[in-house]
Amino acid sequence: MMKLLLSGFEPFGGHTINPTQSLLQAMEDYSFTDISLELHTILLPVHYDECVELLLAEVEKFQPDIIIACGLAAGRTAVNLERIAVNIKDIEASSYADNRNERPQDIPIRANGPDGLFSTLPIRVITDRLIENGIPAVISNTAGTFICNNVMYGMLDYIKQSSPGVLAGFVHFPASTEMALHKPSLPTLPINLMARALQLIIRTTVEQLQKDE
Repeated sequence: MMKLLLSGFEPFGGHTINPTQSLLQAMEDYSFTDISLELHTILLPVHYDECVELLLAEVEKFQPDIIIACGLAAGRTAVNLERIAVNIKDIEASSYADNRNERPQDIPIRANGPDGLFSTLPIRVITDRLIENGIPAVISNTAGTFICNNVMYGMLDYIKQSSPGVLAGFVHFPASTEMALHKPSLPTLPINLMARALQLIIRTTVEQLQKDE
């Protein structure tokens, strides 16, 4: 049986909702009856470095074959499959801090670590499949320099050193529809569409790993 670890985040940046929290619950409630899969989820805090530490502790305990980390990118208009994470923690002065009010600037995630690390998820195959199923999707070449990039880099750095056969990467989701109630100009997707997207992402990744075995 294949083991998949799925992560999301608590709300941050003044939002009271983070759709990835709802997506975790939706995947727990969904039955992948046609694939042999053990799914485990973890909700991460929006705290620099601690988010990575908690995820990696879960990785060591659960020993997954696949890790899919999910985050919110309010303002984006499609499901974003992140291609690369960069070795930097940085918040612009005009942006919000993490949930502990930390504002790192120009600080490496790992001193002397690789400048960048690529997702090992089949991001092109996933993106094409989402589009074929009527879901807006795109490959993104920047996961930013906030918590999502911190998690993606820390996860891929660990896997490169300790578990090179694991497929792992990061998916950014747009705001969910209810988040536009007080900000009507905010681009959104319905949560049920994003849940369908995540189901397809999981299925496609499992299929790819089965092909590679």
